[in-house]
Amino acid sequence: MDQFTVHKGLVAPMDRENVDTDAIIPKQFLKSIKRTGFGPNLFDEWRYLDHGEPGQDPATRKPNPDFVLNQPRYQGASVLLARANFGCGSSREHAPWALQQYGFRAILAPSFADIFFNNCFKNGVLPIVLPASQIARLFDEVAAFPGYQLTIDLPRQVVVKADGTELPFDVQPFRKYCLVNGFDDIGLTLRHADKIKAYEAERLARMPWLNHRLPG
Repeated sequence: MDQFTVHKGLVAPMDRENVDTDAIIPKQFLKSIKRTGFGPNLFDEWRYLDHGEPGQDPATRKPNPDFVLNQPRYQGASVLLARANFGCGSSREHAPWALQQYGFRAILAPSFADIFFNNCFKNGVLPIVLPASQIARLFDEVAAFPGYQLTIDLPRQVVVKADGTELPFDVQPFRKYCLVNGFDDIGLTLRHADKIKAYEAERLARMPWLNHRLPG
């Protein structure tokens, strides 16, 4: 998992409440057993005018010119500005996969669905909860200023606006530790790789029959 310390990026506004995980990554794209390739189908039913299927070349699709992520001013956005209850619906982990693989590193909203919120941290995406009044102001500023960027400083736990204004946010210390160091669940376990290998060697020495395999 990529480390998250300080990130500065273009902001894209998703001006809808209750965006659910089926809208983030529709169900027909959940068939893959791999954790890659979901970015092209992020917000698929809003992003394209035609129906897409897994494995289809995005170049053959018909983009919806009215959808925010298809607008030239938001190309390359890596910070998503959202409304309340973002990520509601089913608990599919594919939703943060799709967001991360599209290029988003952080999402700002007044509130998130709990399971989606937790899944973001496990996949290198920082969900930030800010007061609704601050989110509304950010929507206004994004609309007024093309190329609007924010700096997310996780170690200091502040969102820094272009004028230097800092918006503090809360994050649990353990989640912060994992993001700053780039540790997902597997990475956390691998910190103890030497101890795991030593334990396995010691157990095999005590119970050598564990190394015997039945004839195939």
